[in-house]
Amino acid sequence: MKITALTGIAGAVINEIKMGKPRTIELQSANNVISVASLEPGPDTHLFLTSVDLEDISPGDVGIIVRVLSVNINMKRVIDYIHPVYYEERERLSARIQVRYCGTSMVKGVEIGSICHPVEVDVVKASHYRAV
Repeated sequence: MKITALTGIAGAVINEIKMGKPRTIELQSANNVISVASLEPGPDTHLFLTSVDLEDISPGDVGIIVRVLSVNINMKRVIDYIHPVYYEERERLSARIQVRYCGTSMVKGVEIGSICHPVEVDVVKASHYRAV
């Protein structure tokens, strides 16, 4: 299954999402914001979250699959002003997404395009077997 990937997500965040309750994540990394910017929330919209950095993601890396419940992209403007000499204005694009855990998965293939395109991975849902 090919889905969009969010990379560099903290392990503690992934563990919190695995608890099963919907959680909201704020993304500030440019590649992650680009990846979710065009998503439409719904029952068929899924993401792959991994703690592996974008530069290091490769087949065999593990992560989780989540369903996207909501997406909110916003711009924050910060103005630094020190009278009368210094004035700086900055803008920061960020995304807030609400997700719910679906399952554990592993990367089978990676497609990293240009910087303005989402990272897509081919994933296999992991199966867990327990001896009785």
